[in-house]
Amino acid sequence: MQQPWTLPWLCALLLGLMGFLVSGSDFQHHKYEDMVRALFAVQSECPYITRIYSIGHSVEGRHLYVLEFSDNPGIHEALEPEFKYVGNMHGNEVVGRELLIKLSQFLCEEYRARNQRIMRLIHDTRIHILPSMNPDGYEVAARQGPEFNGYLVGRGNAREIDLNRDFPDLNALMYYYEKTKGRNHHLPLPDNWEHQVQPETLAVIKWMQNYNFILSANLHGGAVVANYPFDKSRDGRVRGRTTYSATPDDKIFRKLARTYSYAHGWMHKGWNCGDYFDEGITNGASWYSLSKGMQDFNYLYTNCFEITLELSCDKFPPASALPREWLGNREALVSYLEQVHHGIKGMVYDENNNPISKAEISVAGINHDVTAGVDGDYFRLLLPGTYTVTASAPGYLPFTSTVTVGPAEAIQLHFYLKPAPKQNLKVKPHHGRRNLSSPKAPLKLGPR
Repeated sequence: MQQPWTLPWLCALLLGLMGFLVSGSDFQHHKYEDMVRALFAVQSECPYITRIYSIGHSVEGRHLYVLEFSDNPGIHEALEPEFKYVGNMHGNEVVGRELLIKLSQFLCEEYRARNQRIMRLIHDTRIHILPSMNPDGYEVAARQGPEFNGYLVGRGNAREIDLNRDFPDLNALMYYYEKTKGRNHHLPLPDNWEHQVQPETLAVIKWMQNYNFILSANLHGGAVVANYPFDKSRDGRVRGRTTYSATPDDKIFRKLARTYSYAHGWMHKGWNCGDYFDEGITNGASWYSLSKGMQDFNYLYTNCFEITLELSCDKFPPASALPREWLGNREALVSYLEQVHHGIKGMVYDENNNPISKAEISVAGINHDVTAGVDGDYFRLLLPGTYTVTASAPGYLPFTSTVTVGPAEAIQLHFYLKPAPKQNLKVKPHHGRRNLSSPKAPLKLGPR
């Protein structure tokens, strides 16, 4: 495990010596038009390493703009992982929105200043930044202003729907499959799911379908803690009781949460906002159970590991508080991003060196598989240790290999799968009426 940062403030200051000067005049709250101008200004300053694209629209028609950083914007390069930051899911929780705008400016400026750490990160990672998932809710909260903003004013979208309670509930299906030894990843969505979610949620799910994200963080406010899955408890709701709900990757999620917490200026101290979280981290369900949340959905539907970062006691602080928030989070935002480069990665080929897309990668002892992308490359976050890894795909013989993972860069492990022998089975014709009530008929199970 990466050693905890003993001097997070010093690290944060050293990281930005070549970047923007931190002064109150550099920081402001960005309404939608201001945010768009800021993103396009970054793209204009760094045109060769950035791209702006929209993943969809809000209820009121505002674009959900993403700023991409890469040495080849718009192109997935094999063995280069995809990472995303999502901010402002709750419209009145604005610190994440402002931090992601500032992070975008910082990455551009540091790249131009030839900061080797930032240059390497952009050359080796495809970074996607969505500063605001809920621009409509933000505008409602902004009209109230920092001084008068209520705890819930602008939290939901224009229809007052909480977007972090709006994703298809795959946890119930996962918990059923755990008991029946069913599928442990990429769970199916319910019928007509597109008509059951809000436009912003729909846009983000389509985004996940189009990009093979490996690591992500969702930035919130109202507390100071790094929250990791599962958010939804395995037990029924019992008033006054919470239960820890671990994923099969609980150890790596705890490490990811600690990475952010200890690189943060004060999160790791535990006491914040009148609450105490040991090491500044918590399992979501252990804090309180939440259904239909985004971080659980990421883990159960895609290859992406996501945590939720609660970054400020005040959901909508005055602009004068933003410089301190930036200094407290800057090193953490970069350190967490770097975690996408740990574990193992590689290509899955057939015997003719053709990539095999959607091959499944399983690790013995961890009941959660990942899949290769359309180009045949896969990424599996793992802690240091020795693992038995198997690649499999329909029509091919599975192949198993042993690999030792260190604490540094991801180990490359490639697989070459041989076609499975064809079975020349003679099918005996069936005569007579089919028994439709046969107990062998498959049952169709829904996610709820």
